[in-house]
Amino acid sequence: MPSRTTGARVYLSLIGLLLALAGGVFSWLMWRSFDRAREIDHWPVVPCAILESRVEDRRENPDWPESMPQEFRFSVLYQYDWNDETHESRRYRLRGASWKSKPDRAAALVERYPRGSVAECRVNPEVPSEAVLEGESRGPGYSLWFPLLFLVGGLGIMVGAWRRE
Repeated sequence: MPSRTTGARVYLSLIGLLLALAGGVFSWLMWRSFDRAREIDHWPVVPCAILESRVEDRRENPDWPESMPQEFRFSVLYQYDWNDETHESRRYRLRGASWKSKPDRAAALVERYPRGSVAECRVNPEVPSEAVLEGESRGPGYSLWFPLLFLVGGLGIMVGAWRRE
């Protein structure tokens, strides 16, 4: 079996580098998201008063006919006290409530956090004006293995390209 040419080795190295780079970037992004979710779980919990709770809707293009689907999300405003100061927040989660094509999820959250009720919210002790009603998903941490496969595979391709046969 003939040995690889230098051009083939460089080509394989570039492919491996691109795979490793993509895997590394996505691994870092997913780890950062997982770490942020863990951090929020350790924020202090305080009572908060729900001042406003509703289903918000939007239409991507106002010129579209009424039959075109809209998007819906949960909108909330709550008040809480931290270190003898009163703060307000509109964040359901750190990233906010996502837009959905059906109002069911948003309506369920309105029922869970009705106007005038008292709930628990998590407050960032370093930035007390930042609070959330619910933490973030830890799902990215449990899926971290997938982009790591690309990182390891890309590194393997680069090593294999220069290995003697």
